[in-house]
Amino acid sequence: MKIRFNEDQEVVNTIKEGLERTGGYCPCRMARTPENKCMCKEFREQIADPEYEGYCHCMLYYKEK
Repeated sequence: MKIRFNEDQEVVNTIKEGLERTGGYCPCRMARTPENKCMCKEFREQIADPEYEGYCHCMLYYKEK
């Protein structure tokens, strides 16, 4: 298993700027809750799933099998 940034540097830069503006909360989500703090709970659960391969919600990270 490997976690990496999106290969599109423009997406990475945009999301990182959003994270700075929101204090580390996913800029793609409205609620500022602990579950939405990057890495969000949804992606941490996807990381724990050995069958999951794909991007996190905001497309910043990609989990490879």
